[in-house]
Amino acid sequence: MLLSWTSKYKERGIQKKNVHFGYTENLHGPHVAAAYFILKLNGGFRYCGHSDWFRADKMNWDFLNYKDSPLEEIDLSYTVINCQGLENFEGHQRSLRTLSLRGCPAVDDWFLSRLHIFQDSLQELDISHCPKITIGGLAALRNLKGLQRLDVSSLPGISNPGLVVILLEEMLPNCHVTAKLPEKTKPLNSYHTHCKENI
Repeated sequence: MLLSWTSKYKERGIQKKNVHFGYTENLHGPHVAAAYFILKLNGGFRYCGHSDWFRADKMNWDFLNYKDSPLEEIDLSYTVINCQGLENFEGHQRSLRTLSLRGCPAVDDWFLSRLHIFQDSLQELDISHCPKITIGGLAALRNLKGLQRLDVSSLPGISNPGLVVILLEEMLPNCHVTAKLPEKTKPLNSYHTHCKENI
């Protein structure tokens, strides 16, 4: 009973952290709202046309000065981002090039199916070490035709990384796919492939 209550409390906390920042969006616009959401999740980002990264561990309010700058790179590694939180990025479908979701415990198959909103822009995606992703969810990545780099290393829900690489390179022929096993179970060689470009 206590375990069930704790689990529900934790889930409620994750949902609360992933709410749509509608008030901030109305006040400062979608770019600032998305930036603030990322920082609240302890993530980091870089605006288009700028080299500096904003990160939660070096929090400052300068990001408010970039009201008209869309996000180009987002790092949400090891945060509690979930499918609901993706609503905060709906104004960045044409600008987002790089997205890191490494080690995110709430990123699952349903989350991957929602990434199609970035099909015209996303070039690099890291979903390594995400415990809830299965081979069924990876099939949704076929919509990301512009993807150039994909990391699917150490996914506990994937039993055969070699087969996954073959399937992914068929779906995404212009993509460099990496699928390494965890260090403890890693054989002498890890799975690594360069996908051939369409001729």
